[in-house]
Amino acid sequence: MKLYIGNKNYSSWSLRVWLALRVKNIPFEEALRPFDVENDYADFFEFSPSGKVPVLHSDGQAIWESLSILEFVAEKYPDRGLWPMDVKIRSKARSIAHEMHGGFMSLRSACPMNIRRRVESIDVGAGVLKDVRRVEQIWEDCLTESGGPFLFGDFSIADSMYAPIVNRLEVYELSQADSVLKFSEAIKSLPAWDQWVEAAVAEEWVVDIDEVYRP
Repeated sequence: MKLYIGNKNYSSWSLRVWLALRVKNIPFEEALRPFDVENDYADFFEFSPSGKVPVLHSDGQAIWESLSILEFVAEKYPDRGLWPMDVKIRSKARSIAHEMHGGFMSLRSACPMNIRRRVESIDVGAGVLKDVRRVEQIWEDCLTESGGPFLFGDFSIADSMYAPIVNRLEVYELSQADSVLKFSEAIKSLPAWDQWVEAAVAEEWVVDIDEVYRP
């Protein structure tokens, strides 16, 4: 399998898939293609039907959209525990994963993932604060029920879907809730997280639209 990803400093959707594959020891070849903002990502169509990343190529087929890729991999490697085994718990994990995939637009728009960004708060609107409260609620609920360290005990797709929020909440100083600190600690303890961060910090590309400064 070959996984096409974007800049590790900014590409939150790429991180979601990459992290899950690394944590679950699923073999793949990494193909990093820097963001091509100036050309409206025209060259991404060479490998991506949607012109976006991530995209997984497997046995001559392209699979795009992070959650679809993760579902594909979960079916291809059923022994790796990408979803919880219990059907009720698995349905909840899928629900919050899909909620992240289609929601939290205020938080994602105002506070892009930026691994290299220095920790500094910015002014945010009511929509961002509402999204943050919802994240806190989800993490608190899941960690209380499962006992941690991850949302459903063992690392799953649900954790990978929320992993980029760890960076956002930290570097924009958006929350110090107990659930945020606990989940952030679990994610940041992963060797795969350290590998991603190290590579992101070493990148030289700067994408201006993803650099947010204090007014």
